[in-house]
Amino acid sequence: MQQLSILAMDSISIISFLIFIFFCAFIFSVANSSTLGVNYVSPLLEIQERERAPSSVQLTAAYGVLNRLTPSHFSSFEFHIIPKEHCGGEFCFNISNHPGSARDGSPEILIRGTTAVDILSGVHWYLKYWCGAHISWSKTGGSQLASIPDPGSLPAVQDAGVLVKRPVPWSYYQNAVTSSYTFAWWDWKRWEKEIDWMALQGINLPLAFTGQEAIWQKVFKNFNISTSNLDDFFGGPAFLAWSRMGNLHKWGGPLPQSWLDQQLILQKKILGRMYELGMTPVLPGFSGNVPAALKHVFPSAKISRLGNWFTVNSDTRWCCTYLLDATDPLFVEIGKAFIEQQLKEYGRSSHIYNCDTFDENTPPVDDPDYISSLGATIFKGMQSADSDAVWLMQGWLFTYDPFWRPTQMKALLHCVPLGKLIVLDLYAEVKPIWATSKQFYGIPYIWKLAVIFIRLEISSGLTHSRDEILCMLHNFAGNVEMYGVLDAVGSGPVEARTSENSTMVGVGMSMEGIEQNPVVYDLMSEMAFQHIPVDVKAWIDLYSRRRYGRFVQPMQDAWNILYHTIYNCTDGAYDKNRDVIVSFPDVDPNSISTPQTVLNDVHEQYGKRYLRRAILEEPNDSYDKPHLWYSTSEVIHALKLFLESGNQLSDSSTYRYDLIDLTRQALAKYANELFLDAIEAYKLDDLHAVARLSQKFLGLVEDLDMLLGCHDGFLLGPWIESAKELAQDEDQERQFEWNARTQITMWFDNTELEASLLRDYGNKYWSGLLRDYYGPRAAIYFKYLIESLEEGKGFNLKAWRREWIKLTNSWQSSRNVFPVKSRGNALNVSQWLFEKYLQDLGSHDH
Repeated sequence: MQQLSILAMDSISIISFLIFIFFCAFIFSVANSSTLGVNYVSPLLEIQERERAPSSVQLTAAYGVLNRLTPSHFSSFEFHIIPKEHCGGEFCFNISNHPGSARDGSPEILIRGTTAVDILSGVHWYLKYWCGAHISWSKTGGSQLASIPDPGSLPAVQDAGVLVKRPVPWSYYQNAVTSSYTFAWWDWKRWEKEIDWMALQGINLPLAFTGQEAIWQKVFKNFNISTSNLDDFFGGPAFLAWSRMGNLHKWGGPLPQSWLDQQLILQKKILGRMYELGMTPVLPGFSGNVPAALKHVFPSAKISRLGNWFTVNSDTRWCCTYLLDATDPLFVEIGKAFIEQQLKEYGRSSHIYNCDTFDENTPPVDDPDYISSLGATIFKGMQSADSDAVWLMQGWLFTYDPFWRPTQMKALLHCVPLGKLIVLDLYAEVKPIWATSKQFYGIPYIWKLAVIFIRLEISSGLTHSRDEILCMLHNFAGNVEMYGVLDAVGSGPVEARTSENSTMVGVGMSMEGIEQNPVVYDLMSEMAFQHIPVDVKAWIDLYSRRRYGRFVQPMQDAWNILYHTIYNCTDGAYDKNRDVIVSFPDVDPNSISTPQTVLNDVHEQYGKRYLRRAILEEPNDSYDKPHLWYSTSEVIHALKLFLESGNQLSDSSTYRYDLIDLTRQALAKYANELFLDAIEAYKLDDLHAVARLSQKFLGLVEDLDMLLGCHDGFLLGPWIESAKELAQDEDQERQFEWNARTQITMWFDNTELEASLLRDYGNKYWSGLLRDYYGPRAAIYFKYLIESLEEGKGFNLKAWRREWIKLTNSWQSSRNVFPVKSRGNALNVSQWLFEKYLQDLGSHDH
């Protein structure tokens, strides 16, 4: 029980924790994880098992991860690779006391697993539940390992050991656009940290998209497409995800040859490490997206031009890419050549290829036979190069595009042999497609929470069945917003896997951007090993102790509030951050509906009484209002509890990150209300109030920038400097910095008076960005509000747009430098801002 004393638990908590651990050990050791979907993909699993890296290679890689994580405990663990037969034919890990642990200097804990990833999942499980540790991204506070006892004093597990089986074989990771929103400027040092994190989280099915432009350059050369022709095809470094999907071309480019070469070298390192750890990296397939020059080389080919994707005035310099019809014989040729070139460069593959031909590109006709022929040809391009190929498809198109009715869905999903297509249920935590499509009409799938749950399901009575992975999406564009649906995460994958005729083959995380909301990803990664729904309330109580390395009662209470508010979004709305600070409304103030508020009922929660304010609003399509799904007064109370814990936790990086994030969240929602108050004063012709509220809003932006500067996880500087560090000369440095600045502000060219619709989509709460861009932009709008009242004229919308767009273009091209290291005392600044803005707001929702 030594490990429990580290967490300073009371006797009741210790007993509860022991029951939890032993119950979990029992459940995980006896549960049967097989689904119908797993049977369908079993031939592929057998092939991958034969081709997996030798045990010696995997063990070396696993020990490397352990040494980078906690070098002081490197000698405390011993690892063994075991066959799946030792786990009833499933992937698993087994934690036991080392037989020689009584001898000085001997390892204390023996962890056996079917792959290196499974072994490292066991390490994480042991550190989490026996040592009270916490593993997270560096930007979100990093890992909390101080609670791990010294070598020689590690807690023993029960004599029988702990056997944990995967209920489904795969744990998927990434989204097609994560490569741009987060990974765009990563070097090998950062990638190595991420692959370590993946392995410790149990991820064994990651996307591996880096460097594919260099592959395409070689492929298209064989089809008589020159390097200069490709300058018009590839997007810039920060926009490659969308040029790969055929949404845009050339924007932010051209790509220097040095970039292409560097990224290919990096991809080989990434794949090498993934294979060493026993992972199954997913490579890209050919979706039909081709350069314009191919029309001239093959004039009889069926190549069509797609429609506009958010550019101003359908600017063909960037929009309206070309798509090769899958029924054209050239499609299979190019698809085959692309896979073959990857096999030549990398020496091997895991036989799973991602292809999303119809992601935001609707087929020209809805005839089922035509759709089926398209899908069959796409798969033929893969299979021609790799006879064991399996097609992995994102299910996002079934979520947003009304084109995909049941008949069209079936035509696409049933166009390839059973077990050769896996679907990612990309938004399963909010809008699960498996539940409304009879388990994807029998196709194996992965449950994804954008974070992802991987699931493979079969529908009864169908001739064809397909595998599915359930996924968790969770985050759009890498926006900074505290948000989650923890109850759905803790139960959704289990419900999907145990539902009738389930074809679920995995769980997964498919967020568009990472390094935010660590609590959500901690729980989601654990679902790869959970056989029964998680008691999220009990899990959250343990999370708080692990996250900060000790028990602090106010923090337990605060996290209980956050679990029931911020992390309990059940309204079904997707959480794209539209806070006024980071996504300023481009509308006439008279078109913004301002709330009429009345104080109505008194309600009680968590032992405190609050006045709840009713908000009566007229719907207004011109202003995309920020998403608010919880009581702000309760969250302010949680912040107060955070601040009360500061004396005990201020030395903790995880605490400082969470404190800043929660303060930011509360202030951001308060700023939304300040803005509406200013608009309401404007409508009442109250010049004094508009001036006062404007200054208060702008002061809050400056103060918030100061707060964010207190932690490395909220800085603009690293994003820009990491882009510049990849440049080979001054011209590239300027180009790469422009790419970095543009992605997080406004995409595409604009006219003097018309902004792109893709403005603020990639917004960020980063210190430097608020002070240097968001604040000055808001100041322009408020200036014209005041001028309108002073001159007795209407709001000059054209003048506002002209000045705002000019500011944006100027900021994108500027070269001023921002800090890459934090400064300031997070606790002191948060306390000061709480007293300045929030202290008197806890009595009612605002």
